[in-house]
Amino acid sequence: MRTVTLSVASREEVTKRVLSAFRGKKQGEHISFASVELLWKVLTAKRWELLKAMTGQGAMTIREAARRVGRDVKAVHGDVHALLNAGVLDKTEDGRIEFPYDAVRVDFLLEAA
Repeated sequence: MRTVTLSVASREEVTKRVLSAFRGKKQGEHISFASVELLWKVLTAKRWELLKAMTGQGAMTIREAARRVGRDVKAVHGDVHALLNAGVLDKTEDGRIEFPYDAVRVDFLLEAA
């Protein structure tokens, strides 16, 4: 099973993880955001629904993704581009979109101010 961890991490934390991976330490697959606010800005409720519909399903057209979530193609198109720009979705050579994971873990810590 291919799992991705969506996390909130500073540049220093991401750099540490990359250097550890470079040294051969297994890190798993991560998509990191600079803040919790940015994570929630990118992963709106509609986009989260889209990711759930695409998880483990392979590459598909935007039209197919829209059909799976029961939404307008134009609206899904906007969400797809936001997720592509954030590095959450991939685009295949033939122009289809893909969320290439079978599971998603969300990891962040909320601390007292």
